[in-house]
Amino acid sequence: MILVLGLAGLIWWGGRLVGFSRPMRMALLALLYAAVLLIQLTLPEGSPLREATGGSASLWLILGGVGVIVALYTAVLKRLRQRVEANDNTPETQKSEAPFRDVELDRYARHIVLREVGGLGQKRLKDAKVLVIGAGGLGAPALQYLAAAGVGTIGVIDDDVVENANLQRQIIHRDQDIGMPKVFSAQAAMEAQNPFVEVRPYHRRLSDELAAELFADYDLILDGTDNFATRYLANRTAVAQKKPLISGALSQWEGQISVFDPVIGGPCYQCIFPESPAAGLAPSCAEAGVIGPLPGVLGAMMAVEAVKQITGAGEVLRSQMLIYDGLYGETRRIALKARADCPICGPHNGNPAPTGEI
Repeated sequence: MILVLGLAGLIWWGGRLVGFSRPMRMALLALLYAAVLLIQLTLPEGSPLREATGGSASLWLILGGVGVIVALYTAVLKRLRQRVEANDNTPETQKSEAPFRDVELDRYARHIVLREVGGLGQKRLKDAKVLVIGAGGLGAPALQYLAAAGVGTIGVIDDDVVENANLQRQIIHRDQDIGMPKVFSAQAAMEAQNPFVEVRPYHRRLSDELAAELFADYDLILDGTDNFATRYLANRTAVAQKKPLISGALSQWEGQISVFDPVIGGPCYQCIFPESPAAGLAPSCAEAGVIGPLPGVLGAMMAVEAVKQITGAGEVLRSQMLIYDGLYGETRRIALKARADCPICGPHNGNPAPTGEI
């Protein structure tokens, strides 16, 4: 065994000293491996030459298998790196900050090999700026998956602090975070998961005075709030700035998500919900209850829609509402249409006239 390893070292480093190319040295190592394997498989047990080269073929077969796996993994990483570098030559990717580090290529490899995402899509994620309103039930999983997906800049606004009752469903927070502002707890969790993203926490309530200036810094808005006043404010601001809004809501066992983007087509949030429901008709989670994993399901769906919106993959839930019923394991989609008399996105506000259901 030691003899073979010594010969391998001599071939690799000695060959390098005398000027042998890397492919030539690899070929010589392959010949040495084949010769040793042949000795182990053909000579009888107890043969001095067989004992000098390890005494068993099993060890060499395992070693060869490991070598093949390492070589294939290296080849895949090299191919992914070449794909990203090729995309770096396009005008769009030249605007991004910098090429991916090797560790980022490894981290996002499962994205990059997807035909619908690829290196260009991952660069778009890295260059994207996404604002999430709320770090609670829907915001927690959405924030985690956006950070894991490699969204370059993630803003999170929430004026609440972590409470013991939140931990049944808001899994971005931990028991030791009780009493901490949710935005800082979420920031710590996201940065611990992915140090390559920038997290911007805003420990305050979204207000009319703040919304316009805040939204201007972001490309995409996710609304995971639990009150209609903030939803209407987010919708007004997103429509005014012509930015897509991904909205989610849930209660008990059921939730819903939609993508509102009247600039491209379809309704805004207020087209579908013109007025806040009367008191008692839309109870909060504290009043009506909510099954713990449900926010994770809907929040993850919101993150998927965000990734599709950013990368251009697939079809987003524009002009549609996806409703998920966790109690019976059912999903359904309904078409949505804009209202001509909508005070937010109607034609009188300079928006395109509604075209009906899509």
